[in-house]
Amino acid sequence: MKNFIFLSPNFPDSYWMFCNELKKNGMRVLGIGDCPYDELRPELREALHEYYKVSSLENWDEVYRAVAFLTFKYGKIDWLESNNEYWLERDAALRTEFNITTGQQTADMARIKHKSAMKEYYAKAGVPTCRYHLCYGYEEAKAFAHMVGYPVVVKPDNGVGANNTYKLKSDADLDYFYATKDDNIYIMEEFVKGEVRTYDAIIDANGDPIFETGNVTPQSLMDVVNTNDNSCYYIVKELPENMRDFGRRTVKAFGVKSRFVHLEFFVLQEDQDGLGKKGDIIGLEVNMRPSGGYSPDMYNFANECDVYKIWADMIAFNRNTIPLDRPHHFCAFCGRRDGKPFKMDHEAIMARYGANMKMVGRVPEALSGAMANQMYIANFDSEEEMQQYFKDLLEEI
Repeated sequence: MKNFIFLSPNFPDSYWMFCNELKKNGMRVLGIGDCPYDELRPELREALHEYYKVSSLENWDEVYRAVAFLTFKYGKIDWLESNNEYWLERDAALRTEFNITTGQQTADMARIKHKSAMKEYYAKAGVPTCRYHLCYGYEEAKAFAHMVGYPVVVKPDNGVGANNTYKLKSDADLDYFYATKDDNIYIMEEFVKGEVRTYDAIIDANGDPIFETGNVTPQSLMDVVNTNDNSCYYIVKELPENMRDFGRRTVKAFGVKSRFVHLEFFVLQEDQDGLGKKGDIIGLEVNMRPSGGYSPDMYNFANECDVYKIWADMIAFNRNTIPLDRPHHFCAFCGRRDGKPFKMDHEAIMARYGANMKMVGRVPEALSGAMANQMYIANFDSEEEMQQYFKDLLEEI
C-alpha cells in the first residue's frame, strides 16, 4: 500500500474529497494539520488512516517531526501534497528532506514561485510577457515606470493571490509605495489592458493533460482586494483552442508532471504598444495547484465530472478512469460583499435562479478578501444568461 501525506487536508473544506478518492484508490492517506481531530468533518476523518495534529503548520520543526513519525510508523512516504499555494514551498522542502521524488523539490521553487523567474520559462514556451523591473532602488524603479509609462503594477515577487498588489498611477504613488512598503522584494510590471483567463489542468507523470478547462475573471482581483469590492468569475463552457495551446506549451516549458495547474494569462482587450494586438495572449503567472476557493467544485459543475477522482486517479494509476464526454456549461461564481445595497435579496435571487444554483453559502473569512462574503454558484448554457445573472446579483439600489 502506498503512503500519501496530505498537508492541511481540511482547508479548503472540499479537500476532504481528494483524500476520500485517494482512499478509494487503495492508498493509505495520512493527514497533518493544525485543526483538532474532533473538529475535522466526519467524511475527512473517515478518509484518513491517521491524522497528526501540530500546533501550527508554520512550525517547521513540528511538521518535520510529524513526517518523520509517519515515515517511521508506515514506511517510506510515496507522495506528499497540500494542493494549496500557501504551502507549496513547505511541501517541496518536506519532499526534499524525506526523498519523496513524486513532486516538486526545493530546487524547483524559484521558477514557479518567483514571478521574475517565470519570465524565462514563458519565453521557452514562446509565450510573451510584459516588461518588468525588480524594485530595489527607488531611482531605478522610477526610471522603469517612466520608460513603460504609468500606470504600473507592483506586487511581491514571491506572493500569494493579489495580496500587497497595487496599481501606481504617478510619481506620487511611487513615492508613497517606497515610503510604506514592507521588506518583500517587489516586482514592477507595465500595466496590461487585458482580461485574465486561465488554463486549468490535471497533468500526468508524462507531462500530458488528462483534464483541461479554464476560467475568466472579467474584473481585476487586485481591485477586488484593494477596494473591498464584489467578486465574480466563471468556468468556460469550452476551452478556446489558442488557450489550450498556450497552456500545454507552458506546462512543457515548466516541466510540470503529476499535479494540478492553474496558469494565468492576459488576453489583450485592445492593441497595446510593445505587447501586441487585441486578442493576443500574454503570460501572467503560473500556479502549481488548483484554482483557489470553490473552483474544483465549479470544474465539476461546468464539465459534469469529478476532478477529485480524476486527480486521485492520476496519483494512483497515472490516468483518468472516468468519461469526460459529458455536456459542458458555463459555471458562474458571484460573491457579494456584506453591507452593499443590492437590489435583489436572497429570496429574490433564489426565486429567479434557483433552478440554476449549484452552491450557495458564506465564504470563509480566510477567502473573503478576494471572494467577498456571500457566494452564489450557478450553471448556464449561454453566455447571455450568465451575464444577466451577474448583472442581477450585483446591481445596487
